[in-house]
Amino acid sequence: MSYSEAQLKALADEAVAMGRKCREGANADYIPFLASVPSDLCGLSIICCDGTLVHSGDCSYRFALESISKVCSMVLAMEQKGSENVREKIGAEPTGLPFNSVMALTTHHDKPLTPLVNAGAMATVSFIDAPDKESRWRMILDFQQQLMSENVTLSNEVNKSEQDTNFHNRAIAWLLYAAGNCFCDPMEACEVYTRQCSTLVTCDDLATLGGTLANNGVNPITGKRVISPENVAPSLAEMTMEGLYEFSGDWAFLVGLPSKSGVGGGVVSVVPGKMAIAGFSPPLDEVGNSVRAMRMIRHVADKLNLSIYNSGHDTVH
Repeated sequence: MSYSEAQLKALADEAVAMGRKCREGANADYIPFLASVPSDLCGLSIICCDGTLVHSGDCSYRFALESISKVCSMVLAMEQKGSENVREKIGAEPTGLPFNSVMALTTHHDKPLTPLVNAGAMATVSFIDAPDKESRWRMILDFQQQLMSENVTLSNEVNKSEQDTNFHNRAIAWLLYAAGNCFCDPMEACEVYTRQCSTLVTCDDLATLGGTLANNGVNPITGKRVISPENVAPSLAEMTMEGLYEFSGDWAFLVGLPSKSGVGGGVVSVVPGKMAIAGFSPPLDEVGNSVRAMRMIRHVADKLNLSIYNSGHDTVH
């Protein structure tokens, strides 16, 4: 390990202290449950490929995984069908538009461009081999648990809040189905997609997800191989292209790490071969990314010179 545990812990504490001072952003309010989460929560976890884990702040608080779940179902589809089939059927291009954009879909003849927006995520869920809705759901939940921990569970409260308000996603699912780009019943795809967004995780869980990708597909806590090595690089490429929605290009420029955000307030960033950093705080910017989580992760990445586009990675500023 290039960095001592004490060094990483001190850096995590520093990042959280900085994050708590930020007063920008606002909770997502279009899902009632998310609007009710205390906005002052703030946590950061760092996990290394050798299993070393440090954290600071509200890292035991369980929050909704939301759009970060798209990474999990995308990887599961790659494991079943191969990354090239996922790219061919669903895509690997940024949309440049909001994550729930209908225009991004209709402009391309109702074919999604990436698994990491709502249309592509529902297409991905439908692309997973499963005999029925409940089997499809259990498969996705089990894979989330393998990537993170067995503590990942469905929140009935979050799920109800989302299922009661997912009319926009239902419309997108029907558009996909009409164009032949939804590979099971569209309402099944929409319901299961909504469930996968409604699981609860901690900041440590989220770091473990990133750590599994950083560790070439092996969960750094359990030691179990979860992702085939050949599917790691395509997954990180998708995260680089669309992981932070319309801010993805700026994030690559400023931070240089494959990442994924969720409107529940989580952001996870991957440093291949080294570590993952996960931040959590509910207030979001205008495109749906946690303001504090991004600032905390950027602070750590800058201090440790972690950008994958830098030639040297072990310099501490």
